[in-house]
Amino acid sequence: MSERNYRAAIIGTGAIAHAHAQAIQETRGRVSLVAVADVDAGRAAEFAATYGGAARAYASAEELLRAEELDLAHLCTPPQTHAPLACACLEAGVTALIEKPPTLSLAEFDALAEAERRTGARVATVLQHRFGPGAVRLRRMADAGDLGRPLLATCVTQWYRDEAYYAVPWRGTWESEGGGPTMGHGIHQFDLLLSVLGPWREITAMAARQARAVDTEDVSMALVTFENGALATVVNSVVSPRQTSGLRFDYEHATVEVEHLYGYTDDDWTVTPAPGHEDVLTLWDKDRSEEASGHAGWLAAVLDALDQDRPPPVGTADTRRTMEFIAALYASAFTGERVRSGQITADSPFARRMDGTGAPWRNA
Repeated sequence: MSERNYRAAIIGTGAIAHAHAQAIQETRGRVSLVAVADVDAGRAAEFAATYGGAARAYASAEELLRAEELDLAHLCTPPQTHAPLACACLEAGVTALIEKPPTLSLAEFDALAEAERRTGARVATVLQHRFGPGAVRLRRMADAGDLGRPLLATCVTQWYRDEAYYAVPWRGTWESEGGGPTMGHGIHQFDLLLSVLGPWREITAMAARQARAVDTEDVSMALVTFENGALATVVNSVVSPRQTSGLRFDYEHATVEVEHLYGYTDDDWTVTPAPGHEDVLTLWDKDRSEEASGHAGWLAAVLDALDQDRPPPVGTADTRRTMEFIAALYASAFTGERVRSGQITADSPFARRMDGTGAPWRNA
């Protein structure tokens, strides 16, 4: 497989942009950072000097897209800007690599997917925990039948975000973030859950505003059934002082677990075989790695796909399943009803906005 050199830009130079820039550096020449844009021109110039050497700095994405010949654009801006910026990239023939959440609603995501089909350019969402060695190994062993049938899973994102965190104007509102920890924090863990267990069938959920002075929820919980018969619980929180990110999968032949915070290595995984299935440990340990989950592994997978003229991971089809899961969780939480996959059609209020008919505390 021949490797190309890709010309990339980073749009938005806040905290997460540094992870993207470092991932570009770790490609060792497969990607060149040629341009940077930020509404704060001084910050853009400083960022370009730090990571891009000769990279040019722009005060707007529009100016950058007009001036540069690009292959990739990393979108690291606040969530409400993701969809319009991604569409602008597609119109320019540039692959859009979008930080989570990719859009504010399912309808907005479907419009983005239509723009991808119309232009022939590509979109991928940054859901990097799928690409750590442990997750790759787990999916491979599960697909090979080494673990037996999946029976039960638990997925928790219990983080802590204080009032100072929500003092940033675009945080904590449906209009700017699209949702609370379900949308912007837990998405990493339950996206990994979905990537392992496959299509979900139905969801029953709750959401509450427990402690933060925000418009969105600060806690949500869900019970999920999957097409393969597995059952799962999903918890998302930003009010948990002891922070953790965890996944546990109980298969017929073993329990496979990972607990970390913002990224894992093989040392964060444990495997407990069922009696008589100790060979699972041998299979798990065969390909141990020192690599951490993160943006570098995700970007390498994107580049490998583009080198082979394949759609990059996580593409629109995969991401839509995760976005539909979020919409269904909110719909169940706010209506008190069980929601099935495919039930949220284009005319549903929960397709147009994640809060749909309105959060129950809105008028309290």
